[in-house]
Amino acid sequence: MSLNQRFFQMGGQWNAVHVPEKPNGFGCLIIGDTNHFVDEHNSLWLQHIGRNKIVEEILKCGYTLFYSNLYGAHWGSGQSVLQAKQLYHIIMKQEILNDKIHIIAEGMGALTALQLMEELKEQIRSVALINPCMDLKAQLAQEKDRKFFYKKVKNEIAKAYNVPVNELDAYQDLPELAQFQQCSIPVKIWQTTTNFTFDPNLHCKKYEELRSENHSPITVAYHLVEKRYSYGPSICQFFKKYEQEL
Repeated sequence: MSLNQRFFQMGGQWNAVHVPEKPNGFGCLIIGDTNHFVDEHNSLWLQHIGRNKIVEEILKCGYTLFYSNLYGAHWGSGQSVLQAKQLYHIIMKQEILNDKIHIIAEGMGALTALQLMEELKEQIRSVALINPCMDLKAQLAQEKDRKFFYKKVKNEIAKAYNVPVNELDAYQDLPELAQFQQCSIPVKIWQTTTNFTFDPNLHCKKYEELRSENHSPITVAYHLVEKRYSYGPSICQFFKKYEQEL
């Protein structure tokens, strides 16, 4: 891969930065799904052919990309939000970039992205979501029908939020859609019509309705599953719409 990339540790987590050959001055934070990882010399976004294609296309458009391991299956925990904010501040010190960034979040990464939209309001230009999970309470309730997966997801969420598994049902602080209604940052969702982990009726469509009610900018693009790694160029087009004001 003909680009400047580096890996570094911060807060016990590995992080990666990819600098394009012709930087356009804008940065983009990537927040991955449950299978996302970063180690000392690799990441899912480099290893996985489809995701690597998206990375290549966005780098070609000039964006500096950065992301963190974020404790693996973090499910939008406060720890993941804090780590992402710290990474943002470090990248702003290390790279010559405009301080208003774009975000790409996939799957459960959307849970962290939604919270960053609330906490870093002035520092975010636009947010691109891929097959997002946006309501953890609703997701957990739906998983109850799938016994094996329910146990796995419940254990992951309990670990991420530092709550005993047997107390998770009573735990009140899991992210839910209702708390993310005030933000006016432009959002576009790329959603596959089949083979999704997170039911769009539970997440994507409900969020679209919520944003529409609040007159906040929202666009949803539905794709066949075969096209799910071909939207790098359309993500770049979306980003460019919100770069007129520096």
